[in-house]
Amino acid sequence: MIKRLILMAVVMGNVIVSQAQLSKPNVVIIISDDHSYQTIGAYGSKIARTPNIDRIAAEGTVFHNAYVNNSICGPSRATLLSGKYSHKNGFKDNETSSFDFSQNLFVKDLQNVGYKTAWIGKIHLGHELQGFNYYDILPGQGHYFNPDFISKEGRKRVEGYVSDIVTDKALSWLDSIDTNNPFCLVVGHKATHRTWMPDPKDFGAYDREHFPLPETFYDDYTSRKAAAAQQMSIDKDMRMGYDLKMFESWEEMMNDGNFKRMNQEQKKQYSAYYKPIYEKMHAEKLSGKALAEWKFRRYMIDYLNTAQSMDRNIGRVLDYLKEKNLDQNTIVIYLSDQGFYMGEHGWFDKRFMYQESFRTPLVMKYPSLIKAGSHTQASIVNADIAPTLLELAGVKTPSDMQGKSFVPVLKSSKKEHRKQIFYHYFENGEHAVSPHFGVKEGRYKLIRFYKRVESWELFDLKADPQELTNVYDDPKYQRIVKKMKKTLAKQIKKFDDKEAEEIFNRQI
Repeated sequence: MIKRLILMAVVMGNVIVSQAQLSKPNVVIIISDDHSYQTIGAYGSKIARTPNIDRIAAEGTVFHNAYVNNSICGPSRATLLSGKYSHKNGFKDNETSSFDFSQNLFVKDLQNVGYKTAWIGKIHLGHELQGFNYYDILPGQGHYFNPDFISKEGRKRVEGYVSDIVTDKALSWLDSIDTNNPFCLVVGHKATHRTWMPDPKDFGAYDREHFPLPETFYDDYTSRKAAAAQQMSIDKDMRMGYDLKMFESWEEMMNDGNFKRMNQEQKKQYSAYYKPIYEKMHAEKLSGKALAEWKFRRYMIDYLNTAQSMDRNIGRVLDYLKEKNLDQNTIVIYLSDQGFYMGEHGWFDKRFMYQESFRTPLVMKYPSLIKAGSHTQASIVNADIAPTLLELAGVKTPSDMQGKSFVPVLKSSKKEHRKQIFYHYFENGEHAVSPHFGVKEGRYKLIRFYKRVESWELFDLKADPQELTNVYDDPKYQRIVKKMKKTLAKQIKKFDDKEAEEIFNRQI
């Protein structure tokens, strides 16, 4: 009798555990690299075709004020995993930082409550991962064609185009696990990172499109020292060969590292597409503004062609979830690691606290909670994603996480979340962008540049949404300067950023 009671208790316990696991949502995070919100249909683009990202938005919500705390690849992913700002998770920049996977990560908390976890594709945080039952990742930046992958079994080269391969591996992992139990899958795409190398099947997709020149393309950076000092302009810094595939000869093209990995058929397709474009451009002898605007157009075409393959593969993931009856209980998040410049201020790249790179696209669906077709203006930051997912999984947020769950926003898109957004960019090298930190509150943004350039900037985003006029020294804004400095000081203290505190207190 006692044995029967014990057996019944064990069975009942297993049933309770199984039911609890079934009630926990699955998580699929799709993170791209350098994908601008300006080139996504759900964010209003009339040119870019992103039907599958738009599908997530239509079935869920669009965040119109999602921000990053540090606009650069590796640090953004470190924040996603840790729920902490760069100075706390230890990965401040891509040049000098090493990510400590032994620290607490939200995926470890999910593992503790029964989740299987995996990261597949680009992570850019080294290759000695912890917190994942499975991983198969691109080393460093990875390659668009025939890339290497690193897993627990070692390093292996895979033939094909990276967006397809990453998705193949992600779906294969889902096929290998018991989806009756909860899972968390992160799909890390290389697209749309420089040098924007499309899948040949997407050549020509945007060749006939008209791309209006951004109003600020010929920005002269008056009153903004750091903007004037950068080296990321389409006109002067975008390379004809490396970036735009405009090589004078086949031999020069094949000596470029991106092409050395290609097989003969891939090389042939690239040469067949780009050679006539080069010959036409060369014959026209473009220079000055005509050449700058030609480069802008080619940049847009390559970028959008590259994004097209990624969006197509996002559709494959969504179709899989639907076909396997997993879509109703799966949280799907699409985001970029930061925003990107599509010719605004004459630039490509990211890094600055200006809106185009400070903001990031983020769309999210979870049918049991999020109203389809909704939009939210609530300000969130990428550090908030980890605690949000933990709350939805029924897990208490660890005390060292600095992010704040935005579940209330998911329940009601009219809810506010953060009144202030703190930012700190640390890297002091690539594109000559000066390290800086700052705070956004309402219509105002205050930025402190240091190291390469020493300056303060204040923008009134209501009067000047394109951030062309630094009003820090304007007598009419001195009350706002004092108020925003107090706000910045409080944010620095709140997030315990010692480096920012020391610089903030150093008057210039």
